[in-house]
Order: sequence, then structure tokens, then C-alpha cells
Amino acid sequence: MATAFRLSRRLGAAAIATAAGGAVLLYQPTLAANDRGGGPQLAAIRQKISDPNAVIPSRTVQESALIGTSSANPLDVLVIGGGATGCGVALDAVTRGLRVGLIEREDFSSGTSSRSTKLIHGGVRYLEKAVFNLDYGQLKLVFHALEERKQLIENAPHLCHALPCMTPCFDWFEVVYYWMGLKMYDLVAGPRLLHLSRYYSAQESSELFPTLARKGKDRNLKGTVVYYDGQMNDSRLNLGLACTAALAGAAVLNHAEVVSFLKDEVGERIIGARIRDNLSGKEFNSYAKVIVNAAGPFCDSVRKMANKDARSMISPSSGVHIVLPDYYSPEGMGLIVPKTKDGRVVFMLPWLGRTVAGTTDSNTPITLLPEPHEDEIQFILDAISDYLNVKVRRMDVLSAWSGIRPLAMDPSAKNTESISRDHVVCEDYPGLVTITGGKWTTYRSMAEDAVNAAIKSGKLSPTSNCLTHNLQLVGGDGWDPASFTVLAQQYVRMKKTHGGKVVPGVMDTAAAKHLSHAYGTLAEQVAAIAQNENLGKRLAHGYPFLEAEVAYCARNEYCESAVDFIARRSRLAFLDTDAAGRALPRIIEILATEHKWDKSRRKGEFQKATEFLSTFKSAKNAQFHDGKHI
Repeated sequence: MATAFRLSRRLGAAAIATAAGGAVLLYQPTLAANDRGGGPQLAAIRQKISDPNAVIPSRTVQESALIGTSSANPLDVLVIGGGATGCGVALDAVTRGLRVGLIEREDFSSGTSSRSTKLIHGGVRYLEKAVFNLDYGQLKLVFHALEERKQLIENAPHLCHALPCMTPCFDWFEVVYYWMGLKMYDLVAGPRLLHLSRYYSAQESSELFPTLARKGKDRNLKGTVVYYDGQMNDSRLNLGLACTAALAGAAVLNHAEVVSFLKDEVGERIIGARIRDNLSGKEFNSYAKVIVNAAGPFCDSVRKMANKDARSMISPSSGVHIVLPDYYSPEGMGLIVPKTKDGRVVFMLPWLGRTVAGTTDSNTPITLLPEPHEDEIQFILDAISDYLNVKVRRMDVLSAWSGIRPLAMDPSAKNTESISRDHVVCEDYPGLVTITGGKWTTYRSMAEDAVNAAIKSGKLSPTSNCLTHNLQLVGGDGWDPASFTVLAQQYVRMKKTHGGKVVPGVMDTAAAKHLSHAYGTLAEQVAAIAQNENLGKRLAHGYPFLEAEVAYCARNEYCESAVDFIARRSRLAFLDTDAAGRALPRIIEILATEHKWDKSRRKGEFQKATEFLSTFKSAKNAQFHDGKHI
């Protein structure tokens, strides 16, 4: 207890110092929209994005816009990479009045951005480092993350929300340590606070989290400390960025990749790119004053396309997550395992009606379809089993996936100590600006930094400053948590039986809530398809995803393949690999109708989707030997 008291005094003193002077001196208040150059231009963009009758340009139109450029009439910015950062760059640039294009080799959010922990972190771990190391830089990261977290939740309220996270304490030292630390976090957050943290007794904690173990390994639960972070539907948020950018005037194109760069006559500056449409096989040139490389883990391969001798700046790290049934965690309460056997933090969180647990952090090769190693899956299961009173079983794993974090290293640094979870912006070849590193929470400010660098590089002339700080994404403006009730009351789900008969079904609460959160104010358009086109049937038993969503996403969200839908438009592959496999034939049937696929294309889509699902190691499709899947 004496040690705990000394530590609490140290934390308390730091908190007082922050309150007395640090926060006032270190934190710069957020600029109002007008201070950022908003005004009429911001109002016009908001109106364009929130217009319920607005139609997102088709993929064909977007490709034509990229083809229509020339060396005499180039884009201002061409973005490579359709993850959170790339789509954020496109949205930032186009809302500044620049002429923008974006290409993505696979699909929007097909890489790292769809494989996150689904948390919008406020930087609580940076605060711990800031206090113990008296590190001003870490404290700035906390302020930055808190500001961006709050803004992200406000800009996409249908896809993001606050989530309480519980930290179990098995001795009084831990109670004091975490309580004091999280109270300081509340203090630092100030107006950016989601909700106040608080302590719960062991009894209260068990009521809030019934599967939490109160005893185990010669220890008794003393209580828990609960704080709040943000949670999101990551790939749909990424897709919202892409569609918002498209509505604002950017030409965004998925399933298209750069095959080479175009350079000026003397070869001293990049002036465009040779692009291949991976759906049609067609190649074309697209010209731009500046190219922004936001290819995540693949940004080095893009840089080496410009200069084969470019020094690598990516240190790839694998983050594995698993999905378990809903009974592992209560709805609306997460669990943090603060210290595992090797010192890592593991989260167990409710997400879309199931429980997601992770993550790991290990070296990995860069690949398009990373697969989780069985040892990493078992590590997560072991980590959470020490804190639960329910038997943790490998057979309960509904899905498991791996994502590659592009940890950034400044290519101009003299040693590898510069590896960081913060982001790096550089221009190591004229006309090619690279942005990499960072994290989901700060994608918006990363994009802002990248666009600022692009403007400087290309001597561009934007019509305003950055406007994305207070810009709601498509579906967010006017959305309300009670919006689902309109769907439940005004729509029915018309379903075709196997015999071809059409029968009405109730737009139940689960389906209505799902549509409202996934599509925001556009959910009524999906509900109308379910009602008017007899596509109201569920795609998979036990999940709220409807047939109507496949048709809607094909028409309005650039859904070009079965994998696009099961992985990123819906989250079925991530939630339940086997359920996604069972839904595949019907999904392909609807997409074939929408895109006019022939029999050969249907067969190819089924094969590709089956191969994709085999990388998600659920209990049923996991076959392994000596820790490696076979």
C-alpha cells in the first residue's frame, strides 16, 4: 500500500501540474469552421453530401474522368491507396477545391483499414508514457488523439459510438494505479471527454460483466475501473470516406492499380501514372501535378516504382483478431487485459452482435492476404481465459484474421530508432508524396498533412483551407439513434420463398437497427429495395444482413465482387466465416443480376470468395500442423 500511495501521489502531482499549467499551455483550442476557411464553400459541400437525392457517379463515369486527363489538363492530386488515409486525402483535397482522383488496387478498405481492433483510441497509453518519462511529445499525442477521436465520432455518428472498457484489478495497488491514471485521462480530455471514468466494486463489476472471473490463480477481484473510448465499423467508415469524396467531386476507382509512373521529358518529376483496370484488363494513362502514395504496407513498392533504390520506410507488424459468440461479453461493455504474459494489451469487445478479441503484435512479411498463425490465435484465447469464468474454447472462434500495420520509419533517419506509431510524410522523389504510419483515429489529420505537402510540392492553388474537421460523412447528417424506428414502422421486408412465392415479413428491430447504423440516413433507400423489389430476406441465419443490401451496394457503393460485399459492405466474413460461405451463392446471384455477369464470372467469383474465406481461420476451416495452417 505504501508503494501504491507513493505512485498515486506521483500521478496526482502530474495531474495537478497538467491542470495548473500544462493543459493551458500545451493544448491549442480547436479552430472554428470559419477560422479554417469554411463559410459558403463548406456549406455548399455539406449540402451536396447530405442531399438525399444525390447519386454517386458510376464506376464507368469515374474511370472516364481519370482517362480524360492529359499532360496539358492534369488532375491536381492523384491518390494511390483506398484505405482510411488515402480516402481521407481524397476527401480533404477535393473539399479544398482541388481536382482529385484516387485508385485502389483491390477494394476500398481491403487492407489494414478493415482489419483493425474497431476502437477509436484516445491515446490513454501515450499518457502513461508521458507521465513516467516526463515526455512532452507523448502528451501532445494524447491531446491530438482525443481531439480526433471526438471529431470522428461526430462526423460519422451512425458508424461510431462511445464504448465503456473495463479494466479488472486483482490487488489494491492496481485499483489505485488505474483509477488515478484514468482520472488524469479524464482531466486531460476536458471538453473532448466522452464520459467520466469510474471505479466499480467486485460485485458491481460482476453484474455489469457476468462472465468476468472473480477468482483465479490465488487472487480475488478487488474491483474494476471503467473508462470510455470510441468504437467503429471500420470498413464501412472507410467506404463512407470514399463515397463522400465521390459526392464532393473526386474520381475514385477501386480494382485499379498503378503499373508504372509517367515522368517528364528529363525524368526529374513524376507527372502521372499508367493504370490498369483489374476488372476489364484495360490500361490507360492518368496525369496529375502531384501523386500521393497512401498505399499502407505497400507504400515502399510504390516508392520503388519511382526509384528502385529508395530506402524502405515500412516495418510491417501483424495484428491478429478473433471473433467469438456474443455470450463472451455483455452488450455495451468491453474488457481490457492490461498485461498479458509478454506485456501486451489485449481487448475483448462487443461488436456487431458478437465479441472481438485481440490483438497481437509480431513481425510479418507483407502480403495481400495475411493469415493468422495458430499460435497467435491461441495467445489471445489464453490471455482472455485468465479473466473469464466461461470456458474459452478454440471451437468457439467464428472468424480469425490478420492485419498488417505499416509502422513507419523516416527514410532520412540514420538509424531504426525512428520506427514509430505516429505518421511520416515525405517526398523522396519529385512529384510523389508518401504518407504512412499513424493509426485509424488520426486518419483525418494525417490526410491534412499529406494534402498540405502535396500543395507545396505541386504549387497547387486550393480555394480554401482544410474543411474536413467539421464535415459529416454521407449518411451522418440528420441521423439520430432513434432513426431505426422509422424503418421498423414504415417498411416491410418482402421475401421470396424457395417456391417463388412472395410473402411479407416484419422489419424487425434487429434489421432496422442494423440498416440505420450501417447506412445512416440512406437506410430508407435500402429498406425501400427490400420492400419494393422483394429482397427482404436475410442472407444468413442469425444475422441482420438483407438481400436488399447487395443490390444497394452494387448500385451505390462500388461493390464489384462477392468479396467486396461479404468483407467490407457487410462484415459477415469477419463476424462468421462459415455463415458468409453459406450466403455466397445468393450474394453472387444478386450481384450477377446487377452487373450482368455470365456463368463463367459467377463461377470465378465463388472460387475467389471461397479462397478469401479460407484465410479467416474459424474453428471449422482451421486445419493446422505445428502451429501453421495447412
